[in-house]
Amino acid sequence: MRKISSVEISEAIAGLVKEANYFLPEDVLKVIEKSAREEESAVGREILQQILLNNRIAGEERVAVCQDTGIVVVFAELGNEVFIEGDLYEAINAGVRKGYKEGYLRTSVVDHPLRRVNTGDNTPAVVHLKLVPGDKLRLIVAPKGAGSENMSIVKMLKPADGKEGIRKFVLQTVMEAGANPCPPIVVGIGLGGSFEKAALLAKEALLRPLDDSNPDPVIAEMEKSLLADINKLGIGPQGLGGSTTALAVKINTFPCHIASLPVAININCHVARHKEVII
Repeated sequence: MRKISSVEISEAIAGLVKEANYFLPEDVLKVIEKSAREEESAVGREILQQILLNNRIAGEERVAVCQDTGIVVVFAELGNEVFIEGDLYEAINAGVRKGYKEGYLRTSVVDHPLRRVNTGDNTPAVVHLKLVPGDKLRLIVAPKGAGSENMSIVKMLKPADGKEGIRKFVLQTVMEAGANPCPPIVVGIGLGGSFEKAALLAKEALLRPLDDSNPDPVIAEMEKSLLADINKLGIGPQGLGGSTTALAVKINTFPCHIASLPVAININCHVARHKEVII
């Protein structure tokens, strides 16, 4: 049995929250660079270039790439041969406190949905824990801003709605979101499971590399066709028009009930933040 201390976890989380807020992932940057070359709108091209410049300055000066430094979502994959010395959840929250203070990152979490008093340290984090084989702990930190999160939605479609029903729902959601999620966006979609499982699938879909391909050829084709359809909507960078409304569409699936077709759409802005470490 391998032991991992809560201090080691806290230090790892503190580093991840800072890195995630300072630097865009390389796969995201590559797609933005490609989009900046191919964008049909002159205004859209300028905005994409400004996004790239903003990212360069943030990295060089180690400041937040976006003022909304999000609520911290942590995906923890805990090996069944690992013993955590201390409380895993408290270790994660201690890391968030440390990282946001040291990194001069905005705190955005309130203590209650109705009282709405800022906790002052961006805790608590939202933690999704998964038990896996092995003696490692994998931590993925994904700060999520409200502008894109507020445009996300879950709907229980009928099985008869099928792929066309899904397509209409996705396009309607993106169209209604408009400029609010700071496009170009990344669209994470969860298909199947149950009401809550679909939402988690959609959020996990946002962690996939933008240049990967779904192993299911049917789903891979859906991702490709939905991306093309979204970019025909004309919303464009920052909602000012153009051919780059979305950078990618990612779909994760799970088995579901015979009478259900749960669909969740979790939208990410172009600041598609996530960093990970394996301890």
